[in-house]
Amino acid sequence: MPKRVLVIEDSRDIAELLSLHLEDLGCEVTLADDGLLGYEEARSGRYDLIILDLMLPGMDGIEICRRLRGEGAYTPILMLTAKSSELDRVLGLEIGADDYLTKPFSIRELMARVKAIFRRVEQLNTQDRGADTITQGDMTIDTRKRRVTVGEGVIELTSKEFDLLLHLARQPGQVYARKQLLDAVWGHGSEHFEHTVNTHINRLRAKIEHDPADPRFLLTVWGVGYKFNDRLGD
Repeated sequence: MPKRVLVIEDSRDIAELLSLHLEDLGCEVTLADDGLLGYEEARSGRYDLIILDLMLPGMDGIEICRRLRGEGAYTPILMLTAKSSELDRVLGLEIGADDYLTKPFSIRELMARVKAIFRRVEQLNTQDRGADTITQGDMTIDTRKRRVTVGEGVIELTSKEFDLLLHLARQPGQVYARKQLLDAVWGHGSEHFEHTVNTHINRLRAKIEHDPADPRFLLTVWGVGYKFNDRLGD
């Protein structure tokens, strides 16, 4: 089945160029040149990837990404930005974009990013076929519904928070360096933003830990990285 890609880009030349090369990959492409129209189309959930420009009429890319992730939309997002500041790139990643490219970019690089996202999603889907739920202590992770409960409470997580928690919880006791977590959860192109991992760990702890200052689930291994506690039953 061909991959379905939504391109939200107000530059007609760029949008048509992307469409041409994505179709060469065998993708079905839908174009939207307005942020509001693109947002409504993205909410349909019919897409395998959204390529999202940062600067758009109607609604900007940051707001579109924020709203989609706030609604629990899981479709991967590749953000395009003409801005080169670290703040803009980090903000896009931290609100749930899967990757970004700064304009001007090469088509070869963009296609490599698209393929990497498709591979990563396929790997996640393959892993999720193995077990519907993971239970660690009083935490339960439903991999199919992408829902986390601690005790009797349902924890609301962003897409990236869920992916990070799931990656750690699948291998309790395994220590992951920040770079390893970036590669696994955020993918290619994020290697310069290791503090993004710290931010997401802190947010996760605030949501899942009874005492974030003395965590039970997500442990820091000083000088190395993080691991999921493998001694919850002790």
